[in-house]
Amino acid sequence: MSPFFSILLHAHSGFRWLLLIILLVAIYKAFTGNTGNKPFTKSDNTLRLLTVIFTHLQLIIGLILYIQSPLVKFFWGNPGTAITQEAPMFFGLFHFVFMLLAVIFITIGSAKTKKKHTDKEKFKTMRNWFLAALIIILLAIPWPYLPTAGRALF
Repeated sequence: MSPFFSILLHAHSGFRWLLLIILLVAIYKAFTGNTGNKPFTKSDNTLRLLTVIFTHLQLIIGLILYIQSPLVKFFWGNPGTAITQEAPMFFGLFHFVFMLLAVIFITIGSAKTKKKHTDKEKFKTMRNWFLAALIIILLAIPWPYLPTAGRALF
């Protein structure tokens, strides 16, 4: 494993916590804004935008890791064998597809939120799309309890 790959892997792993915190705050603000009939303020819009920016930064780091990963290279080089092994299958397919889907949900949710006319619609749209993305992300994180695909929390 090259030092560049190792640095990016640690950055990607640590950065996930920052993204999750921002995403959770955005979802919380969307829930409270929608239920409390609050105005969709400039800070709410900034939080929406920051969520997208951090998501896309994490995607870029993840894509670089994906094309450099020995597990992914093994997965695509030996699909018949790799599909029966948990770690190559997880990182070569499952993690990639689910995280890409989560990025798409956040991006679509952000764009749809921006186009809504009322504050209640903005909060509801942001809440629904971001919450769906959060669920997908939580399913696709390589949690330490996964037998062979698990990674440390930090």
